[in-house]
Amino acid sequence: MSADYLPPTVLALKDILPDEPLLMMGAGPVPIPPAVAHANSVVINHLGATMSTIITQVKAMARYVFQTRSNWVLGVAGPGSAAMEMALSNLVWPNSKVLCVVNGFFSARMAEMSTRLGADVVRLDVTNHQAATLEAVEAALALHRPQCLTIVQGETSNTVFNRELPAIAKAAKRYGCLVIVDAVCTLSTMPLQMDAWEIDAVITGGQKGLSSIPGVSLIAFSDQAWARIGQRTDRNTHWCLDAKLAENFWHKGSYHYTAPVSGVLALHEALRLVCAETLPVRFERHARCSRALQESIEASGLTLFAEPASRLNSVVGIVVPAELDNAKVCAQISERYHVEISGSFGLPMVRIGQMGEQCRAHNLFRTVHALGSAMRDLGVKVDLPRGMATLEESLQRQRAA
Repeated sequence: MSADYLPPTVLALKDILPDEPLLMMGAGPVPIPPAVAHANSVVINHLGATMSTIITQVKAMARYVFQTRSNWVLGVAGPGSAAMEMALSNLVWPNSKVLCVVNGFFSARMAEMSTRLGADVVRLDVTNHQAATLEAVEAALALHRPQCLTIVQGETSNTVFNRELPAIAKAAKRYGCLVIVDAVCTLSTMPLQMDAWEIDAVITGGQKGLSSIPGVSLIAFSDQAWARIGQRTDRNTHWCLDAKLAENFWHKGSYHYTAPVSGVLALHEALRLVCAETLPVRFERHARCSRALQESIEASGLTLFAEPASRLNSVVGIVVPAELDNAKVCAQISERYHVEISGSFGLPMVRIGQMGEQCRAHNLFRTVHALGSAMRDLGVKVDLPRGMATLEESLQRQRAA
């Protein structure tokens, strides 16, 4: 055997990973519950009777989380962006007109994907990290008369919340326009009512609000969207993401490709825990924890990135002082305090997630202490005692309310 093809010398994972596990408090992935971790260690036949039962339950639970009665729930072997591309590649056809509401990195990704699909893309760019307004979107709908509208509920990249989404979606329907929503960082963290708001496709990843593993995602199509998919005459260029082929596995118990079995089992357990908690209780927990975190950050002397009217709860942005950069803050809090937070996409801020298992009091106290300590280490003046006291007071006040 040639010396060029000898096996490399590598380290075992135990020699690479930190001795103390990092607390994952960034914009995703998030910590996963033990039941989800255990499910992710199991492998079963991807076409057997057991998997059929699991898939049936995953779809039923997903319908509850999406708040839809639509039959057309599918899983996607891939990240949230794969689910995004599945929605777009099936509903956005070559030369069709698409209105893309863009107020951040991920909403711009939907515009880029639509362009790659050969659509006639009209961008409605929302500047200064603000939420889209009903008036601006409705004016664009009236002017351009698109077949599809794309919009994010929560823009993970800059922590902007499109709070007028319900009214925007209903306006789109008045113009005969299908509505495609990215709910990757918002599903199960705040209300989203697919049927009541008349949304045609909702996509999400497993690794955020659902507290499942990365790499297995969900998508739901409305009956109207599914009818459009069925009317298509040209062939979808994405074989793996062809919804009609995916129907074979997710609705007919037959073969599409080998499913990510362990990931589907993990998703089952994550959805089961959401259903057991119930959405109203879960929404209240997320709102309470995010509000307490935001109050604590401001009490410590730091500034939140997004204005209150456009601020997302599930990912909280914190302005990094001019003398620092994102990378230094993230490295300091990770290496010294074993808490992982996120930088951003060229913006002067760091981000703390408030999704799923991140929204627990013990995680908040550790994160606020670590962030304040890291900032002080780097020469930033913060009132850490006041921030910690405000966190405790806010949590107690909201529980009592």
